[in-house]
Amino acid sequence: MKRTILALTLSLGVLHSARPEPSNEEVEARKRALELAGAFSNEGFKIRDGNWCGSLKSGTGKVIQVNLYAGNQYWFSAAATDGAKKLEVTVYDEVGAPQTSEPYQEGTTAAAGFSPVASGAYYVKVQELEGEAASFCLLCSYK
Repeated sequence: MKRTILALTLSLGVLHSARPEPSNEEVEARKRALELAGAFSNEGFKIRDGNWCGSLKSGTGKVIQVNLYAGNQYWFSAAATDGAKKLEVTVYDEVGAPQTSEPYQEGTTAAAGFSPVASGAYYVKVQELEGEAASFCLLCSYK
């Protein structure tokens, strides 16, 4: 029994250590995204655990699937490092139709406020509209 627990603990440790550490640029992008999301916390929004980080280049985007619940309000806050000049955050339903959201955009930060009428899978796209290749981070807040 002790060997099984030890083997399980070691295997979990290996799985955890196999997860790549975020780059300095991703850490900076997350810091900026947290600053933006903090503004929504003043309105009662709570930041969900977890975040999505990666890299973008002008004219490209990343799409993240999220599960949302009818009756909740959400803000998706994104930030990028200095290479980016303009970001956009867009919400899509399960068939890829763009959803009406409240946009926010200022330089290397962008957000979309959204209240789903139906619970289910949605897609959030973070797109770099202008600039050089950059790291980004996306956070979700809800109430």
